[in-house]
Amino acid sequence: MKKEVVVEGKKFRLSNLDKPMWPGNGITKAGLIKYYADMADVLLPHLRDRLFIMSRFPDGIDGEMFYQKDRPDYAPDWLDIFPVDSPEADKTVRYIVCNDLPSLMWLANQACIELHIWLAKIPRINYPDIMVFDLDPFPPADFSDTLEIALLINEALQQFSLKGYPKTSGATGLHIFVPVKPEYTYQEVRSAVEFISRQIHAIIPAKTTLERLIVDRTGKVYLDYLQNTRGKTMTFQYSLRPIPGAPVSTPLTWAEVREGKIKPADFRIDNISERLGEVGDLYRDLLNPGQSLKNLMEILD
Repeated sequence: MKKEVVVEGKKFRLSNLDKPMWPGNGITKAGLIKYYADMADVLLPHLRDRLFIMSRFPDGIDGEMFYQKDRPDYAPDWLDIFPVDSPEADKTVRYIVCNDLPSLMWLANQACIELHIWLAKIPRINYPDIMVFDLDPFPPADFSDTLEIALLINEALQQFSLKGYPKTSGATGLHIFVPVKPEYTYQEVRSAVEFISRQIHAIIPAKTTLERLIVDRTGKVYLDYLQNTRGKTMTFQYSLRPIPGAPVSTPLTWAEVREGKIKPADFRIDNISERLGEVGDLYRDLLNPGQSLKNLMEILD
């Protein structure tokens, strides 16, 4: 099934609309596109001026996926890009920048289920304006363990007058986004996250780990400070995940984290709009000017 559409004056084609994306849940590519179109008013301010990496599932979540950084040659001319020299690939990568509804819908039509986004904005792509704590539980540790660790990280952030914003990863883990001023490099921000992560690990070593080898993480929550690296992306808020049930990476309140009654599977494509109607966009403050890392950096120095 194909359909020519004109959105905000931009013409493009939607294709394979009846292709199953989540076969077990009856969600087709048309449903994927509709979800992101419906969420555009909330999503686009968070995506603005950020580099987008395409995470494509042409045959749905049960098929193979692949990442695509460079804008394909067949993309419409109106699709915004930002060129970045890539010495390791010996080329210039034309990253897509998703600043409007037509771009978001076009990307969804490419079977981009997930929103993989840089932590820095253009043009200052070497200076992140989001610092991330990525908490990933390894069985038998589970999501409840990540909530416990997240509370400790929040206490540590408060010691440096920083406010963090928790969200489900949409899979098994939890993310804490910390909006910061884009005045430090990725390496400096990563060092700050590593410093706090090591303090948390020192407090509760039986439940946390910073081990790089997966086999050494069994039964613990992995504190992945390396996500704060230039070129790496994070699954952004309200991104769908390629998991049965079509869960959504969903912002949480710290009260919900403390109560510990929530699970990632509680927030899905079929009920996220209801939650937004109840609590609004809990990440809206990330759109405001970021916080200074000066106090934390002084400790590191």
